Amino acid sequence: MKLKILKSLWQQALNFRPHRGDIIYLLQGLLIAIMFGRLFFDSWIAVGIISPIAIPWTLMQRKNQKNKKCRLIGIQFKDAIFSVLTSLKAGFSIENAFMEARRDMDLLYGKNSDISFYLSRISKGLRNNVPLEKLIFGMGKETTNTDIQDFALVFSVAKRNGGNMTEIIDRTISVISGKLEVEKEIEVLISAKRLEARIMNMVPFFIIFYISITSPGFFDALYHNVLGICLMAVCMVIYCISYYLSEKIVNISI
Repeated sequence: MKLKILKSLWQQALNFRPHRGDIIYLLQGLLIAIMFGRLFFDSWIAVGIISPIAIPWTLMQRKNQKNKKCRLIGIQFKDAIFSVLTSLKAGFSIENAFMEARRDMDLLYGKNSDISFYLSRISKGLRNNVPLEKLIFGMGKETTNTDIQDFALVFSVAKRNGGNMTEIIDRTISVISGKLEVEKEIEVLISAKRLEARIMNMVPFFIIFYISITSPGFFDALYHNVLGICLMAVCMVIYCISYYLSEKIVNISI
């Protein structure tokens, strides 16, 4: 499993193409390289060698941002289908209910929100006679949100077999709401541990920096010699593995 993860990260790094929004992450990665190079090796050459770490850091931050966006679209989708449910109870057809939901989401989240964007695409697709279930599944696939994809599959089966749409949507809202409540409870329980992990991740840098300032020459035995470089390199690898494990522990997904 670990080899597959490393292979996947290596392939992503080889295929890395910077996006416009990656500038901040790349700068953060370069700052990390400077901290490692100067504090662990006291060398600008080491900074240059370590600087490619900015690429996996950017990929990791991209993934975190994607997960946050996926969770946000899930919350917005729940509100959207709640609006759909209200329209269905008022006598709208399912297609018109989704078109009406777009107007409600424009008022609730703004016209530039993700849910308004996807509902706008769904409305355009419906006007072009594209099946609604196909549009919803495409939305779920693009956002990588499994709740939306599952809803699209259930909706497709129910529509084909003449199921009760109102009951299905009502049940979907209950399931998504329950999942969001569990996620909130987990977030509250581990928020303190996540903060502790963030602090502990910075402690090694502060310790080395503090000792370097208060006791000049204390780390000279570890700098600019083969044994010291190898030892600090091992410490750096252990730190990176520890950081990765801490992120995996405090980021729990349902």
